[in-house]
Amino acid sequence: MLLIALTAFISLGATAMRTETEAAPAAHGTLAERLGFQPTDKILIINGDDAGLSHAASAATIDALEHGLMTSATIMMPCPWVPEIAAYARSHPQADFGLHLTHTSEWRKYRWGPVANRSEVRGLLDPEGYLWETIKDVYRHASPRQAEIEARAQIKKALAMGIDVTHLDSHMGALQYDLRYYKVYRKLALEFNVPIRMASQEMLEAAGAGHLREQLERDGIVFTDYLIHGQRKAGEPVADYWKRMLNNLQPGVTELYIHAALPADEMKEITGSWADRAEEYRLFTKEPEIRQLLETHKIKRIGYRALRDLQRKQRTNR
Repeated sequence: MLLIALTAFISLGATAMRTETEAAPAAHGTLAERLGFQPTDKILIINGDDAGLSHAASAATIDALEHGLMTSATIMMPCPWVPEIAAYARSHPQADFGLHLTHTSEWRKYRWGPVANRSEVRGLLDPEGYLWETIKDVYRHASPRQAEIEARAQIKKALAMGIDVTHLDSHMGALQYDLRYYKVYRKLALEFNVPIRMASQEMLEAAGAGHLREQLERDGIVFTDYLIHGQRKAGEPVADYWKRMLNNLQPGVTELYIHAALPADEMKEITGSWADRAEEYRLFTKEPEIRQLLETHKIKRIGYRALRDLQRKQRTNR
């Protein structure tokens, strides 16, 4: 979820964000060219969100990375199955893992709390001691400072567990829908020198935040040209949606994200979206037609590690 929704929140602090002093001129050349591709190439990151959420999610993520089309994944550090995916990340240091920075706990029967000391992030906690179910509750009860403390604790925990963090994104968009919280997102990208998931320029402009991508370019933060997000039509089968998206991929660097999970009883008890998650796992791991679409359109797959390496090189050379 990204800035395309909740435009009422976007207006908060927008003027101040536009007038901040920029760090440096933007990099030259398209992102594709800076990554060593042609500007006409179609380049795709296939990211798996929610690794560490459950065994079913982690097992599907690992299989999709090893035998499927997934090129990177993001881990939810507050969740119970993080030790499993962290052990895999340590034993496979070239695997591409970022963090799905988590400030909410949205399911009724399966909950988690913060990584940070509870006394420092009390506003993030609901009456039962878990993270709030919705981002509206986060904005209502917490503060950007508390969100920053929690996000930084998650990043530091991941690094301490031996996860080579390649990028950041935000679970349910908690650090992206409100510009006060977006400042935290931007700050952490700079502090840990990693790329972040960003909405496409068209999506940001529709939300009144079209200046954000240029701002990040001046910071030296790398992000994709496009993000496939929220374009599934009502009633559209999962397979038809992804085929439509791949058929319409534009030249440049695009990220799409899926929520891969095994069709296990575990996931059926956690979320009503278990069938869609199982189908996304199948499509991007076992479905020949998806592979054929990539070949037909000459789509080149990369992970976020390539973006992180580019970002660190460019910022070092400034």
